[in-house]
Amino acid sequence: MQTNPPVDRTASGAEHTEERLSAAAGIRRTPSSALTQFILPRFLGNDECADLTAMIDRNVRPSTIADDIGDPGFRTSMTCDLDHTDPLVAAIDARLCDLAGIDRAFGEPLQGQRYEAGQEFKFHTDYFEPGGAGYIEHCTVSGQRTWTMMVYLNAPEAGGGTRFKATGKIIRPVTAQLVAWDNLTAEGLVNPATLHHGMRVRQGRKYVITKWFRERPWPWLEPEAD
Repeated sequence: MQTNPPVDRTASGAEHTEERLSAAAGIRRTPSSALTQFILPRFLGNDECADLTAMIDRNVRPSTIADDIGDPGFRTSMTCDLDHTDPLVAAIDARLCDLAGIDRAFGEPLQGQRYEAGQEFKFHTDYFEPGGAGYIEHCTVSGQRTWTMMVYLNAPEAGGGTRFKATGKIIRPVTAQLVAWDNLTAEGLVNPATLHHGMRVRQGRKYVITKWFRERPWPWLEPEAD
């Protein structure tokens, strides 16, 4: 495997996601030449947000990172692997795939995250670092991550914004708001300008769901053998 190969987005349909999002009703594009990013103020309903929040609370585990950098405080949130067979989860997953114009087979299972007061996810990228310790492990089967779609399920009392270093902007958590960005450049290489910080929650809790799309199909969708 090459250490930094360009990502092929044609099979998944991710090559057309930027165009598709640009045409979506109510969406805003972040003014930036460094990265491709969109914000949709109202992707979910309040009841959907509440139901997903309850699901996350029922089944959380400590969040992990692909490459151990020796900082135990680097990512301190909790994670929930949402049940993709649950009707609500499946319906929201399908809507995210439809919005992106990417076949469901090319998406990771929907994941939830919970941040308590004092918790954060320091500056990081969502793609797997070419040449990094976890690159071959995470990219051999399904390839690199292409697009990220993240939805805030609530707004904590204070803190918890998402700061993108390249834009200098902090996206404040707003209930039901979706943020989408391309983890790659136009040439299909990983884009360091997507570096972002899940900022510390100062008061209350923050809940989000995240959908990552991949270069190749994700194996969890393969049918079980008879």
